Amino acid sequence: MFNLQKLKLGQKFTLLLFIVFLGGILASGLALASVLNRSAEAQLTTQALMLMETMNSVRSYTVDEVRPELKERLESEFLPETIPAYSANQVFGILQNNPDYEEFAYREATLNPTNLNDKADEFEATLVNYFRERPNAEELHGVRKRFPLNDQFYIARPIQIKKESCLICHSTPEAAPASMVELYGPNNGFGWKLNEIVGAQIIAVPANQVFQTALKSLILILGIFILVFAMAIYFVNFWLKRYVVRPINRMSEVAEVVSMGDTAAEFVQNSQDEVGKLAESFNRMRMSLQMAMNRLERYRGRRTGSKDYTSQ
Repeated sequence: MFNLQKLKLGQKFTLLLFIVFLGGILASGLALASVLNRSAEAQLTTQALMLMETMNSVRSYTVDEVRPELKERLESEFLPETIPAYSANQVFGILQNNPDYEEFAYREATLNPTNLNDKADEFEATLVNYFRERPNAEELHGVRKRFPLNDQFYIARPIQIKKESCLICHSTPEAAPASMVELYGPNNGFGWKLNEIVGAQIIAVPANQVFQTALKSLILILGIFILVFAMAIYFVNFWLKRYVVRPINRMSEVAEVVSMGDTAAEFVQNSQDEVGKLAESFNRMRMSLQMAMNRLERYRGRRTGSKDYTSQ
């Protein structure tokens, strides 16, 4: 069983420094990992929000600029280009043709879409139901694991029917434009209600590279910390051994010699610190012991001389 009392002073100092070193590395590692993860998440959030706002701008442009220009044609035919979700998806599809953005994703996923391409998958349905169960929730974000594909950081917002004009196309097949029903069929995208949350607007950006960069930074910084701590332990341990442990060991050796009767041995005093004061105290004790022994020898000498005189 480990017994701390049996360790030498230098070993105790080394053990203490190692414990401090290990605790410092663990604490700094956890704190640094948290900071770097938050930084990585903030970077991903900035990218995602920028794309989200871009898609919302496309939606607004479609409603405010495109739809009024095609108003007369809309009276006789259905034009997908006037639907905000369609325009946003088309624009994002063009963006994805750029290799730098091919792993980004934009979805306006609904549980009961008109266009089955917009039907929510299992993960997206979970997000939609989250908003349906929490009507006051405005946003949700997290990381979607897609092994063996790259993970994605996503931001999701609820799609809620806030205008009665939306129900023209989504209430019943009879009320919807005939050309839309002919294009998408009468079985999907109907039965929506005012203020109902029917889907989720989701933007996803690749997360692996950002988090891997954060991990590399963590390893690099921890490596520097370990090197600095190791050097600190080495120099502190070296200093302690040279200026504390070795002088104490020398005093212990001298004290042992003095205890054997050699009062001429002297405790070397090389400093004015606590160790030096201890050596000075030992020297005073040695001198006092030497004086006491000298007096004892003289006393014994006088006693011996007195006995010899009496015997004569």
